[in-house]
Order: sequence, then C-alpha cells, then structure tokens
Amino acid sequence: MAREVFDSFPAGGPRGSWPAEEKAQQLRQAGTPATVRMDLDSDRFLVVAPVEGGGVR
Repeated sequence: MAREVFDSFPAGGPRGSWPAEEKAQQLRQAGTPATVRMDLDSDRFLVVAPVEGGGVR
C-alpha cells in the first residue's frame, strides 16, 4: 500500500512529548486518515496516510 509522508519527528524527543501523535491527531480531525509509523533506518517517527489510487507521492 502506498503512503504519503506528511511529517517526521526524531525518536529521541523529550520525555512525555508525542509530537508525531499530536500531528496525526490534527490531520485526523481535518479528515485525513493519518497514522504514526516508526522508520527504524532513520530512527524517526513518520506521520503517514494512504494515497488514493495506490500511486507513490
């Protein structure tokens, strides 16, 4: 499944800080089905959503 990356955040954020989850929640409230995924290679949290039609963005 193709996904669009809306934003990324370093995994080593301050304790109790969830900026990727907060961004995903903002997108969901605006109608975009965003989720958070971990990119182990870059050690970052990615805010992603499915791309309609399966194309790559």
